Amino acid sequence: MKKYQSIKGFYDVLPEKQKYWRFFYETAYQVLDRFAYDEIKLPIVENTDLYIHSVGEQTDIVEKEMYSWQDNLNNDKLTLRPEGTAGCVRAVIENNLTYNGPIRLFYQGPMFRHENVQKGRQRQFNQLGIEAFGFSEPLLDAEVICLLDSLWKNLGLKNIELQINNIGDPEERAVYRQELIKYFESHQDELDEDAKRRLYTNPMRILDSKNPKMQGLIDKAPKFLDQNSAESAKHFEQVTQYLDQSNIAYKINKNLVRGLDYYNRTVFEFVTSDLGSQGTIAGGGRFDYLIQSINGKEIPAFGVGIGIERIILLLEELNNSSFDIKPQVYVLSLGENVDNYAFNISNQLRNSNISVCMNVGKNSFKSQMKKADKSGAQFAIIIGDNEVNNDSVQIKLLRQELSQEEINKKDIVHFITQHAS
Repeated sequence: MKKYQSIKGFYDVLPEKQKYWRFFYETAYQVLDRFAYDEIKLPIVENTDLYIHSVGEQTDIVEKEMYSWQDNLNNDKLTLRPEGTAGCVRAVIENNLTYNGPIRLFYQGPMFRHENVQKGRQRQFNQLGIEAFGFSEPLLDAEVICLLDSLWKNLGLKNIELQINNIGDPEERAVYRQELIKYFESHQDELDEDAKRRLYTNPMRILDSKNPKMQGLIDKAPKFLDQNSAESAKHFEQVTQYLDQSNIAYKINKNLVRGLDYYNRTVFEFVTSDLGSQGTIAGGGRFDYLIQSINGKEIPAFGVGIGIERIILLLEELNNSSFDIKPQVYVLSLGENVDNYAFNISNQLRNSNISVCMNVGKNSFKSQMKKADKSGAQFAIIIGDNEVNNDSVQIKLLRQELSQEEINKKDIVHFITQHAS
């Protein structure tokens, strides 16, 4: 018989790992609510043209990482989303979401890229995207960064560094692009194959190379931050002033460019030293001209994508017992005719917002007590024939040295509420 396995780069999240995902999402939603962001749900399939136009034809994503195909029904060229911003922009335009003014949005879900599988880097991966439309002010840039800083603190994450840069506006970058080409042309014998491929299509991406042999050459390359316009320089200065005011530490990384064509002015990444080479856990920036390039409307925007798998790896290292998802009560049933009574007691508790794991099956008392202890429950409710006849239960606090107590079934909820830790 054929043995089926998950496809390379596509993976299962097993129950013992779900506690980290759940903690992340619950924490993220709380922080997003505090910053007044609204959720939007987006499809995982878009027209291929959308990504070519927005992400950039010469980017790694479009050139070699997208999962694309031609739909047999109507010959549309379709793509599984490799990132979230393009689809969010399409939704904003299609549904005229900025009709009544600026809007703050977030979304979450799977993205797909055909790339080398590494720790924290899969072909199906999950992102939380945060996008704000209609804001040109540097205050918005700082607000999004403050939101992320708050998220890391609420998650309990350490050793995270904010790196930030100003890559100016398209006209400035066009001039800078020629300077980079001229510089790297004069050092062609020092370029690796990837840099040679990018030299005339996307030379700014050479600055983002992780090849150690390229670092000396990159360090001596012209820096955009040293020569941008007074307007974009002022914008960046104000962003950093807001960060200083918020006591958020940052490092100006003049080689930080981000890998997508639509960025301008502020770009940033949050990186950690705890994940090796896959240290970027969130990255984004300003994309003021993307909507204009698609439908002609001038709507400034700013956004960030958070790599959830990498956050989960960091949460696993914390090994925090508070992440565990445990029932409050484990119901044990002993006897031939107690199942119906135990079932009703379990539902009574669940209807009072008390989580219950009910034993199913005719196991010994010792076996059921082992299961109750292993479940992590605070209370064991023990039901036998006597309890059914007396309209009561035996209740035991599993995490405290207290004796077993018999109480009437109408008092169970009150007892648990009073003794819950």
